[in-house]
Amino acid sequence: MSAGGGRGPYAKSAEVRRRILEACADAFGETGFYGATMKDIAKRAAISHTGLLHHFARKEDLLIAVLELRDEHGARFLESADAIDPARNPVEALSGMLAVVVDNELRPGIMELHCVLSGEATSPGHPAHPYFANRYRNVRRFYTAAYTALAERGELRAPVDPETLATMTIALINGLQEQWLFDRDSVKLESALRAFLLSAVPALTR
Repeated sequence: MSAGGGRGPYAKSAEVRRRILEACADAFGETGFYGATMKDIAKRAAISHTGLLHHFARKEDLLIAVLELRDEHGARFLESADAIDPARNPVEALSGMLAVVVDNELRPGIMELHCVLSGEATSPGHPAHPYFANRYRNVRRFYTAAYTALAERGELRAPVDPETLATMTIALINGLQEQWLFDRDSVKLESALRAFLLSAVPALTR
């Protein structure tokens, strides 16, 4: 077999798949899951409808794949407990999550996707409802562990318990992202979130 044999078709297939997911993210971000059609996604990806069905037989399959694409940076960080455990290294963990939020600001299309789909998915019948419910539980657990560790060290300055503060943090992030999408010049996502975190965790300045 020649050098690189077999890699060409695989690389091409991976590129087509990535293009489909990017087109899907745009479509879902603009019209939501229910508003987007497979034919529109195929057109955006510059492939035939049959070609799209070869990679993704159902729109639900596309939804799960595009959510995984949206979450790949944040999920990779959240799963790196060995590197940054919120219970052992809470300040580093919070700093890392702040970096993830800032990275999202550099990818507004993905942020739009999150805002639209998470709003739709509040309905229990939405195919992404279990995904977002589980995601919010995991993120709350992450922040709660970090804030609890800080409270035990006497380094948390907040009038509420760690679990409530975790819920408030997520609500702030979501609200800031939505406002930023409406007014990117006036809303300073990173500085607002950093100010909130510093009010509760002064050690974050380190």
